[in-house]
Amino acid sequence: MENILKRLQRNEIILGDGSLGTLLMQHGLKHGDPPETFNLNRPQVLEEIASLYLDAGAEIITTNTFGASRLRLQQFSLEGQVDAINRRAVEAVRRAVGRKAYVSGSVGPTARLIQPLGETEPEEILSCFQQQIAALLAAGADMICIETMTDLREATLAIQAVRSLDARIPTMATMTFGKTPRGYFTVMGISVESASMELEEAGADIIGSNCGVGMDAMIGIAREFKRHTLLPVAVQSNAGLPVETDSGIEYPESADYFASKAAELLDLGVQIIGGCCGSGPEHIRAIRKLMDARL
Repeated sequence: MENILKRLQRNEIILGDGSLGTLLMQHGLKHGDPPETFNLNRPQVLEEIASLYLDAGAEIITTNTFGASRLRLQQFSLEGQVDAINRRAVEAVRRAVGRKAYVSGSVGPTARLIQPLGETEPEEILSCFQQQIAALLAAGADMICIETMTDLREATLAIQAVRSLDARIPTMATMTFGKTPRGYFTVMGISVESASMELEEAGADIIGSNCGVGMDAMIGIAREFKRHTLLPVAVQSNAGLPVETDSGIEYPESADYFASKAAELLDLGVQIIGGCCGSGPEHIRAIRKLMDARL
């Protein structure tokens, strides 16, 4: 496939996938268990999910490696399996999509607070990200997606880790914001403006937001990003905020509603659109239908 950055430079719109965790839970992932065990024990499930999103029209398929850093895997005594977990995740997606979609290596937060807020030194965070990202790159990921970040220092360390290993690999960095009376901020108090400036300065090629909010708030966040950056903007919204029902946790935004709001994101100039928690292949298929109709 053509390098994704070249397509973005031509102002193309590229469709991402939806939630991975939601579908893994449908395949038996229990609350509190690490999703990354599927990489070792049930890679065929990852292939099936990747195929579902590819069939729905997604062109970016995310690996099941959100929590596959050494520091995060320590919680489950899996820190010795970093290389295997990341490699097998990339391989599973590649088997499903071949060269029909970009394999996006997911890198999530370490779940550690960096000094002085916490006890973990920045050098340890950097080393942790370098180990994970090296495994993703060695396995053949087409791009790296640093996602669901709330601490700007951690996000920039992850970007630094990528750039220390590969100066040219397409790198997307998205942070999670909430709506407050003062505007949109992460739980660590980071504004969209600050995120835009520092993610770009750190070396990200694509920046934006994922998770945390539904489509209505995400439109406001996207508008802020477009005010503060000339980089391509990516948005992956939840399908609304979770609601507890008798049958479990549900996300209220239907595929049709999701697509109707995606139209507003397209009007703002967002170039990568996908889904996060609660979204599935039906949401992605609805956006693909919208995008195709606008061509």
